[in-house]
Amino acid sequence: MNGLSIGDLANSFLLQRRGTALKTEMSRLTQELATGQVTDIKTVLAGNFSYLSDIENSMKTLAGYKVAGAEATQLSGTMQAVLENVQNISSDFAADLLAVSSGGLDSIAQQSATEARQQLGSVVSALNTNFAGRNLFSGTATNTVPMPTSDTIIDALRTELAGVTGSASKAAAAKAWFDDPAGFDTVIYQGSNDALAPFRLSDTEDISLDIRANSEELKEVIRHLALAGLANDASLSIDAAERSDILLASGEGLIKAQDNLTALRANVGFTEARIDQISTRNASEMTSMEYAKGTLLSVDPFETVTRLEEVQFQLQSLYTVTSRSSELTLLNFLR
Repeated sequence: MNGLSIGDLANSFLLQRRGTALKTEMSRLTQELATGQVTDIKTVLAGNFSYLSDIENSMKTLAGYKVAGAEATQLSGTMQAVLENVQNISSDFAADLLAVSSGGLDSIAQQSATEARQQLGSVVSALNTNFAGRNLFSGTATNTVPMPTSDTIIDALRTELAGVTGSASKAAAAKAWFDDPAGFDTVIYQGSNDALAPFRLSDTEDISLDIRANSEELKEVIRHLALAGLANDASLSIDAAERSDILLASGEGLIKAQDNLTALRANVGFTEARIDQISTRNASEMTSMEYAKGTLLSVDPFETVTRLEEVQFQLQSLYTVTSRSSELTLLNFLR
């Protein structure tokens, strides 16, 4: 009976090919065991990538919403901090003005007028806050500071009050100028009247942060501080009695402005809560997507370890066969 055999060279190539295949398989199994996911996605999905593509597209979209949510959170938080600062300044100074106007000492009243200018400067500085390269209260003109210096506001209001007599008339003239679209909004406000585009935080939800330095709530504070700052202006010929009346009216005006500021801050707080709610829901959805993808591409650790041990045993057996084949001699073969 004739037997079939292969030559030494062919046998060597056969052993090398088998060794390479086992090494590749062991490398694949080792990687899958380390990552917990399959390496041959095409085989696992049987060529149908549509479900996996939908999951990955959803994850990319959610990642974009996460960035938008983080930006909206920081922006709204900074806005809230600025508004809190403005409210604290106006509220505290309102109490000081009321106390001074009832004290009857003109020297202290004149000092309060000077302090009013300083407080106005603090409010202007707060409204000119720049966050991440954008001015928060300038509308769409984020590259432009919304307010000029407090001195510019004082100078413009002084011009409007020139020739006006009586504290009540001065207060009325100041209010008319601040309310006139051709007044404060044109002469002082340097931002845009267009609101920032809403932040899209999900497929169906977006939020707006439309607070500008020329909003009525903030203009009210600026008006009363600016008017109080002019209470000791020599060019307006204000006597002690009128000065006291102006400071009293400004103090009362700042007190009344607190309700509007509180409402404004409450709106921002509601927006912050919505951002947090939507971001939390997006994070939960992202976790679900990651779990679905992991389940689709995950490997069974026990099965992988078992298969890895089989491959290691086969590779060791192959090395043994190869070693013994290399030791064959003609003399051993003839025996």
